[in-house]
Amino acid sequence: MRLLIIGAMDGQIGAASQIAMARGAKVSIAEDVDQGMEVLRGQGADLVMIDVRRDVHRLIECLESERIVLPVIACGIASDASAAVRAIKAGAKEYIPLPPDAELIAAVLAAVTDENHAIIYKDPRMIQTMKLAEQVAGSHASILVTGESGTGKELMARFIHNKSPRAKGRFVAVNCAAIPENLLESELFGHEKGAFTGAVARRIGKFEEATGGTLLLDEISEMDIRLQAKLLRAIQEKEIDRVGGGQPVKIDVRIVATSNRNLEEYVRQGGFREDLYYRLNVVNLILPSLRERPLDIAVLADHFGRKYAEINGVPARPITPEARQMLVRHSWRGNVRELENTMHRAVLLANGNEIGPEAILLTGAPLGGQQDPVVAQVAQVAQSVMGGNTSGLVGKTVAAVERDLIIDTLSHCLGNRTHAANILGISIRTLRNKLKQYSEEGVPVPPPAGGEPAY
Repeated sequence: MRLLIIGAMDGQIGAASQIAMARGAKVSIAEDVDQGMEVLRGQGADLVMIDVRRDVHRLIECLESERIVLPVIACGIASDASAAVRAIKAGAKEYIPLPPDAELIAAVLAAVTDENHAIIYKDPRMIQTMKLAEQVAGSHASILVTGESGTGKELMARFIHNKSPRAKGRFVAVNCAAIPENLLESELFGHEKGAFTGAVARRIGKFEEATGGTLLLDEISEMDIRLQAKLLRAIQEKEIDRVGGGQPVKIDVRIVATSNRNLEEYVRQGGFREDLYYRLNVVNLILPSLRERPLDIAVLADHFGRKYAEINGVPARPITPEARQMLVRHSWRGNVRELENTMHRAVLLANGNEIGPEAILLTGAPLGGQQDPVVAQVAQVAQSVMGGNTSGLVGKTVAAVERDLIIDTLSHCLGNRTHAANILGISIRTLRNKLKQYSEEGVPVPPPAGGEPAY
């Protein structure tokens, strides 16, 4: 991971830097916020640690104004409680007391990098897919990963990167669906100072940041067709033009793109360029839905049960045969992501020494149904919170209950749209559409966290 430390390297900050490097981090140093922003614009980072004697509030403001999204950790003398409070209020995610503790810094680095990207499987259908992925990972070809939402397309992209000759390079991901259309070009290709309002300095884009490594274009089918032409040129010519720039910049990246659409059909409909489709689709890895890999359901359920037991500090409990049958029979429209959310709830709701049927709250309608996933979640939450008695909801419309659930969940997540969507079991696009509707209706909506777009 790439760590930027802002602060003088004398004393304890220097010691923290040495600990981070010993733990495998690539460390850059900046004396103050201005130098730190230059580093971020020019080479990027995964995490910033800043001495509380520097201007934490100004750093957060600069990051937000330039739409640079990454966690900020403040460091300061352990006895200075007021400095810790000021740093957290300014927007720092955590506070690390100095002198630095090696295990604490290691835990922070591990939490940020989240290196647990293992793909769990045993079903023959998935075994076949993984064999193909390993076979093509060693090439330099562009790869298109397709499959329903929640099947693990980003995990597959990371697997390909880690098995490739570029494994020591950077893996950079861009969610084409989550970034507003008018900002995506700058995010991908970078911009020069003054290229548009708010472009206060040159900033490299994700293509330059990923040079020597792999660039994941997640949900590429959501990219505007005009920007697709510029992407095609970048892939063909191996060079990009920064927004507002006059000189092309050479790049060396491997492209992995993902989509939950049938891209061939989308090309016929005119929503995606045919020439770009063929450039990306050198190899197409099709991830099977969870319905198509039933032997993986129990294996994944056990994995997520252990994972969330550890996270929530509760003992790991086995799943009863009756609960397993419920899991196997479910249609899993949200695939692995839905199963993960289901097991997270089950770990929290289970009583006794086992996870039984009463803790398995399944969302969504059967295949072929038209039930809104948010409405289904409302019903399940009502069942769990009120013990099956929904009389407290009488007099409210389904739309009102849905709205209250979404707003309350978003408030609980401190405005983080991605986290709220995961908890609700809906897509980020569905959540943003709902929030836009509520805002237009005059309903107060919690502001976004960490530079996320509001809608």
